[in-house]
Amino acid sequence: MTSPIRGFPASEFRGRTRAAQNLMVKHGLSALLLTTEPEIRYYTGFLTRFWESPTRPWFVIVPVSGDPIAVIPSIGAHLMGQSWITDIRTWAAPDYTDDGIGLLLEALHEVTPKAGQIGIADQMESHVHMPLADLRRLETGLSPRRLVSDAAITRQMRLVKSEAEIEKIRHAAAIATRAFDRVPQGIGAGMPLSHVFRRFQMLCLEEGADWVPYLAGAADHSGYADVISPATDAPLAQGDVLMLDTGLVWDGYFCDFDRNFSVGPPTETVKTGHSRLVEATQTAAEMARPGATIADLFHAMNVVVNPSGTIMEAGRLGHGLGMQLTEWPSIIPQDHTVLMAGMVLTLEPSVDVGAGKILVHEENIVIRDSGAEFLSHPQSPDIRVI
Repeated sequence: MTSPIRGFPASEFRGRTRAAQNLMVKHGLSALLLTTEPEIRYYTGFLTRFWESPTRPWFVIVPVSGDPIAVIPSIGAHLMGQSWITDIRTWAAPDYTDDGIGLLLEALHEVTPKAGQIGIADQMESHVHMPLADLRRLETGLSPRRLVSDAAITRQMRLVKSEAEIEKIRHAAAIATRAFDRVPQGIGAGMPLSHVFRRFQMLCLEEGADWVPYLAGAADHSGYADVISPATDAPLAQGDVLMLDTGLVWDGYFCDFDRNFSVGPPTETVKTGHSRLVEATQTAAEMARPGATIADLFHAMNVVVNPSGTIMEAGRLGHGLGMQLTEWPSIIPQDHTVLMAGMVLTLEPSVDVGAGKILVHEENIVIRDSGAEFLSHPQSPDIRVI
């Protein structure tokens, strides 16, 4: 399979920036202040694993007109210089006295009027990536300018993916599909679950993943109690159901789906539960088209896996997907976001199989004008056997 081209042309970032600026005018904002990895990467293309370090803050300003300004530690100047950003202002970080706030204030004073409002992400799934003391110093230094809500502009922008973004997610999903297909070749009864996790991550890397920042799963007899616990050294046993859920990354974009495996022949309960999960995802996919709502997808899946109508403890039955493993929105009955072409979602129903055990299944789709297109290769109703 031919890989998509890494990165994006500068025109993609310019288009995102201009669209955001149009929304800023609508909401009366003089600038957006970006402080987190996905926000900064969305507008600049700045892709690095250096964000794993909590030491250094990073800032990008999107003024209401003109190109973004990067205010970043000097260690990032070379990499940011390879992006489309030309105005790059740096300091030697970490600086225990002024860790970039003075430089950031200078830039914000330069591009915003005294009565200006500077938008910063403040809603669910957002955070401000700087120390509280620095945030307070920034607010004081900006006065009479004000930090206000960004009106979810960046979240709204990221909700609909470009074709180039979709191809990266599709490619990541294809890598995971090949890794899942190889599971029965080297994993079986007697292998500790911790070894299974390490082996599966190796398979993902061998098939082309850049890295595997997320791998969850479980294994227990005829189902499992949760899907977020770390792997133990308990060996796989006949009658177990093994679930592996991967969020691997290719060129900064995630896939996120799982596959279930029966260790030896599955019980009728397991077979029936797995079949219902696949039916639920297919039912939701068939109605996932522009004009339907996120809540519609929830109810379509819930009626299949949970005919009683009660909501299971997991809460949501899927979510957005892209630069982050989970993005807005959540597939819950209270979310009435209208589906639009270009939205990428996971469908993730779960089913109760008794004795405190569940099964979970997940697929990745993109909304098209004609309906849903699977980005993950859809699983058949029959559970895989190892």
